[in-house]
Amino acid sequence: MHFNLQKQLGLGSLCSSLLSFLCGDNKQGSVAHHPAQPPSYPLAVRNPYLSTWMPADRVEQLSYAESQFWTGQDLGWSVMVRVDGQVYSLMGVPNLDSNSILPATVRRAEFTSTHSLFDLTVGPVAFTLDFFSPVSPSNYLRQSLPFSYLNVQVSNSWAHDIQIYSDIDGRWTGREHRSVHDFEEHDKLLFHTLSVQDAPRYAEDRDMALWGQAILASRPEGSSNLSALAGPPQVVRTAFVRNGDLSTEESSWSPQSVVALAHDLGNVLGDASVTFAVGYERKEAINYLGEPYTGFYRSKYPTTHEALSFFLDDFEDARLESWKLDEELSAFATAAAGPKYADIVALSTRQAYGGIDLTIPNDSLDTDQVLAFIKELSSDGNVNTIDIIMPAFPIYWVMDSDWIRLLLEPVMLYLDAGRWKLPYTIHDLGSHYPHAIGHDDQRAEPMPIEECGNLLILALAYVRATGDENWSNQYMGLFQKYADYLVENSIDIVEQLSSNDAAGPLANETNLAIKAAIGIKAYGDLSGDQSYSRIGDEHADLFFRQGLGTDENQTHFVLEYPDKADTWKIPYNLYPDVLLGLETFPKQAYSMGSQFFSTVRGEYGVALDNRQDWAKSDWNMWLAGTFETSTRDEFIDDLWAFMTNGKHNWPFSDRYVSTSAHGAEPGIPVLCRARPTVGGHFALLALKGPSSLQSLSTHKVHGTGGSRYDRFIDPAEEL
Repeated sequence: MHFNLQKQLGLGSLCSSLLSFLCGDNKQGSVAHHPAQPPSYPLAVRNPYLSTWMPADRVEQLSYAESQFWTGQDLGWSVMVRVDGQVYSLMGVPNLDSNSILPATVRRAEFTSTHSLFDLTVGPVAFTLDFFSPVSPSNYLRQSLPFSYLNVQVSNSWAHDIQIYSDIDGRWTGREHRSVHDFEEHDKLLFHTLSVQDAPRYAEDRDMALWGQAILASRPEGSSNLSALAGPPQVVRTAFVRNGDLSTEESSWSPQSVVALAHDLGNVLGDASVTFAVGYERKEAINYLGEPYTGFYRSKYPTTHEALSFFLDDFEDARLESWKLDEELSAFATAAAGPKYADIVALSTRQAYGGIDLTIPNDSLDTDQVLAFIKELSSDGNVNTIDIIMPAFPIYWVMDSDWIRLLLEPVMLYLDAGRWKLPYTIHDLGSHYPHAIGHDDQRAEPMPIEECGNLLILALAYVRATGDENWSNQYMGLFQKYADYLVENSIDIVEQLSSNDAAGPLANETNLAIKAAIGIKAYGDLSGDQSYSRIGDEHADLFFRQGLGTDENQTHFVLEYPDKADTWKIPYNLYPDVLLGLETFPKQAYSMGSQFFSTVRGEYGVALDNRQDWAKSDWNMWLAGTFETSTRDEFIDDLWAFMTNGKHNWPFSDRYVSTSAHGAEPGIPVLCRARPTVGGHFALLALKGPSSLQSLSTHKVHGTGGSRYDRFIDPAEEL
């Protein structure tokens, strides 16, 4: 691994990759992608409104390439260097002057769970762009900061005069034509802010927030001099070309302008680096039941400049923690299910947390009232959708199980207030992010059995992982209400939607009946009322041993019952039964699937059901967690093949065409970009136990930025 070499030898990351290039790792000028070529590289991915990516098919021309918001809008973000008076573009300058600005040569690209790195050379000097978005769920302060790092590293064997520059443009605001600029300086910290003039609070445009501010910040590194400028790109970049310094011009702002910062490092021999912070800050981040909630970090750093100062101070500690996480996640995932699986979860990590805001009340800044809100990206933008939390929860189980409660609690408080009147649980907490205002009109999307089963399973998962029975006990009346709904309504199931609403509603859907049986059993365990456990077992017996939900020869579960022997659907709802050890269904129910699904496998895996040509990656990894090793590995191979096929450049899509059986082109994503449901890819790791990575990485630190490391456990020995 690229990072391991850097740490062990103490070399600059680019230096190591340049050696591999010179030894033949990069051939004929092509970019070497490590560990594989993803569809898109995460650059700054921290929450639903700070989610910036570089499509992998642009990496070869990185000097010219523009980054993208997760929805596909181009964003201006450039990086240039000046070496002995000659300027080179490392990234994002679309129209290069063949004389004044030259393109760098891209050698290597890499992703880990927390970093995306691009190694480039300009003449005799090597550079690395390290885009680093911390993933530190046990450190609420660090995780809640709405900023990401760009660390630019330089390595050379001879002394050279070097300056390093970065800029962003008004497209980061969501409405470039109405963007306005401000600039602040606080004790050597320099930062630009861009916002939309007179933007309504909580307003969006194409999923981009309009009511906050985009930020570019830095401060001097060592003896470097830092300068700032805003204005038309040609003016700002020309100032850097001429002087390597931006203080020679006066700032101005108009549409299509950029804001820039430039470090003058002077004469550099050996290794050096500078760090920029990019971000998007909303002080009133979430509308929770009519009250504004803000980022957790503001409990300690209420102003922008204080938060940025801490963020830059925290860089080395955060980077050390990230290297440890990268190593441990790779080692544990490889030990659990092989190197391809390790690649899948590494690419999924930032995305899974990148759909969430961690918040506290804006008025009191009370950290005892911390709540997490998740956006249903790539669909209708619902808030805290139960069937988004459900597929994603394996990553929370693995990284820090408290996040299951943090995401459920806003919903439970609303339900407990009695504002939702229907006998089954609510689908989501708001029609569109960031409005977590409930559905007092009782008109949320109806998924009665789906969401009742999900809520009961998630509640038990949280209690099993943490032992926090106080939390579940305060809501036991609600949980019983939803368990009773399942008892009464989950055999003769009226036509309704499941989580896969794109597939349409069905009556008597077997997979929903499976979820209901396990949900009832989960409530029995949660409450200690064995009568519910018995009913869950009886329902499972009806659908498996008595064959109501299987074909006559019991080769597979059918899509619908009864008398639908030629149909099938992946029974991913069996997975929580395995994870939680409930034994609602016997082992034969799982081994049946291990044999059957190899027979309906398409070019990129198994579709959702016999009617579809598309697969769901999260559910397929859930199902793989119930299989024997050989079939499990087929599912991993197929998802890895989709992830690396080079046919698409979206942020990791969890829905894609897996088979040409219905005439579609396999290996192409469908609708879904950047969804946090890729947390479900952690399903195989979750089988190793709750908070298994948390215990190896950090102690819980909710109020400070520091981290203290636990002892290292050899992953192979642990597994």
